[in-house]
Amino acid sequence: MKHLLSAADLSRDDAEQLLTTAAQMHDVQRREVKKLPVLRGRTVVNLFFEDSTRTRSSFEIAGKWLSADVINVSAKGSSVSKGESLRDTVMTVAAMGVDALVIRHHASGAPAQVTDWVDATVVNAGDGTHEHPTQALLDAYTMRTKLGDLAGRRVGIVGDLTHSRVVRSNLILLRTLGAHVTLVAPPTLMPSGIADWAAAEGFSYGYDFDEVLPTLDAVMMLRVQKERMTGGFFPTPREYTVGYGLTRDRLRVLPEHAVICHPGPMNRGLEITADAADEARSLILDQVSAGVAVRMSVLYHLLGGAES
Repeated sequence: MKHLLSAADLSRDDAEQLLTTAAQMHDVQRREVKKLPVLRGRTVVNLFFEDSTRTRSSFEIAGKWLSADVINVSAKGSSVSKGESLRDTVMTVAAMGVDALVIRHHASGAPAQVTDWVDATVVNAGDGTHEHPTQALLDAYTMRTKLGDLAGRRVGIVGDLTHSRVVRSNLILLRTLGAHVTLVAPPTLMPSGIADWAAAEGFSYGYDFDEVLPTLDAVMMLRVQKERMTGGFFPTPREYTVGYGLTRDRLRVLPEHAVICHPGPMNRGLEITADAADEARSLILDQVSAGVAVRMSVLYHLLGGAES
C-alpha cells in the first residue's frame, strides 16, 4: 500500500496490522527518549489547507519521533494565498524530493487527485466532507484499549452526520473490524439516501437517541459543524442539546461499561456537556494520545519502515 486515502483502502488484516504497530508506538510515547531511527533520511510535508490543531500537531510529532524531517505548509502564508492552484503547489513541493505529503483540504477527493500528479506517498488528513481515515484508526484503537476486540460491539455515532468526514471513515473501519454501527441524528442532519446506504453497508440508523443509548458499548459524539452549514438545520442550540446532546441525564442511561468518544474539537454544552466530556468513561484525551501512535504507525508502514 503506497497511499492512505480512505478507510476502504484497508482490509481487516491491514487495519489489524496498523493497530498492532500503533500499540508498539504507544509504548514509545511513554519512554523518556521517544525517538526511533526508522525513517531517518525521509522527508514528510504536512500540507494543510484547512485549520487544524490535533491532526497537524500529531502528524508532525509522529514524523519527528520516527526521525523523519517534517515540514509544515499551510495555505495562509504560502503561494496558495497568492492564487496558486493545488496542482502547482503539490507539484512544486514534490519536486523538492519529498517522500510523503500529508494533505488536509476543503475539497472532497483532493488527496486522491494529488496521487495522479506526484510520485510521493499521499496520506489523507481530511478532505471536505468525505473521509478522515487516520481519525477512524485512532478512534478504533482507543475503543479497543477499553473494550477489547470490537467484533460484535455496538457503537453509536451521533450528531452532525451530513457534514462529517469522520463518520464515513469510522463507519467503514468499524464495520471492517466487525462492530455493529448505529447512526443517530435529527432528520435535517441525516445524510441523503441513508436507507440505501445502510442497506448496502450493513449498518442501522435512527432518529431517537434515547432509544439507542442503552444498547451501546461506545458512543461517539460528533461536533456540530456550524462553519459548513448554510441554513437552519435545527431551531436553536438548546433544542439540539435536548434532543441529541450527551447530557447528565443521558449519562445515567448509558451502560456502565460503555465508553464516550469525541473526535474534537468539542462544542461543550451543545453536542456534549461538561459532565460527559470529563466523565471517567470519557476517552477524549486518550484519543488525542492515540493519534500520535496511530500516525506513527501509518507513516512507518507507508514509508518502508516495516521492510527495513
